[in-house]
Amino acid sequence: MKAQPTVLLLCGGASGEHEVSLASAASVLRAGSDVATWVPLVIDRDGSVLDEPTSQARLERAEAGVPVPTREPRSGGRIGRTLVHALARLDGDRSDLAFPLLHGPNGEDGTVQGALELLGLPYVGSGVMASASAMDKITMKRIFGGAGLPQVAWRPLALRTWRNDPDASLQAIETLPWPRFVKPANLGSSVGISRADDLDGLRVGIERAFEHDDRILVEAGETDARELEVAILGDDELIVSPAGEIRVEDGFYDYERKYHDDGVRLDVPAALDPDTLTRMQDLAVAAYRAVDASGLARVDLFLRPDGTLLVNEINTMPGFTRRSMYPRLIEEAGVPYPHLIERLLHLTLAGRAT
Repeated sequence: MKAQPTVLLLCGGASGEHEVSLASAASVLRAGSDVATWVPLVIDRDGSVLDEPTSQARLERAEAGVPVPTREPRSGGRIGRTLVHALARLDGDRSDLAFPLLHGPNGEDGTVQGALELLGLPYVGSGVMASASAMDKITMKRIFGGAGLPQVAWRPLALRTWRNDPDASLQAIETLPWPRFVKPANLGSSVGISRADDLDGLRVGIERAFEHDDRILVEAGETDARELEVAILGDDELIVSPAGEIRVEDGFYDYERKYHDDGVRLDVPAALDPDTLTRMQDLAVAAYRAVDASGLARVDLFLRPDGTLLVNEINTMPGFTRRSMYPRLIEEAGVPYPHLIERLLHLTLAGRAT
């Protein structure tokens, strides 16, 4: 790898996690200035791609915490056409690789990864199949089930089914214990997630989740379990971090708490006995391999009081600010933040399949 590769940094995105992506990208630009030459491109909420100077200014404002009015998210082919046209306008020999630091739909779900593959541009992170299957929680859980990984009890629900017969939909999930958590199938960063303690709350949570996605899932709440996360870096040879623990004073780990530290403590490393940590790391690697992830991922797990471990989900492009759990865990494993960025670029340019 040459001393200063040129990296196309894609960020923002037409999803509910637009601001999270900008914060991650701003952190990477600041910490990675000595390891690469960066070409930032911000995808706005409406799918349009900002030019380089405007993208740089947008990231500077995001880092300073200055709100920027943006148009509402869109879906459909226009996003892809706009992005491909923007990439095509760039000098083909200018970028050595791309870092699609995008969270959520239209970015982390295999769509942008597919566009980059068609353009022949190597990129950081998982490929199309792994990105798509890990982004869609229903598909992800079915893959985990096929791999024999222990999971929380859950049920899928489609919007058309709910609209046609809500009572029958509720009957289909009546065996799940309370409380229940309702999640959109294709969002991350805890966007659109709610806790339901009774049927009225469940109906409200279902309607809220359907505002974000046409497919959702309802999970049994593991209220007595500890919430733990393991970070993984690499392809064939993996660096597997110690576990980190999320401690919430009251309620659950929703979007606001995840990014504003309201009543949340992140313990890195988590206090675990060696056997439990080893079992947790083994499960995390099994989840990583089950979806064929590559480059990086964060695996979220539950630890019940009786010692049972459950795999909750895998994130193939986790939050990437310095305060995010993934970089903190990898640093605990011996890879500081700037070196993490450099390692990911090296993995991509070393010939990893994209």
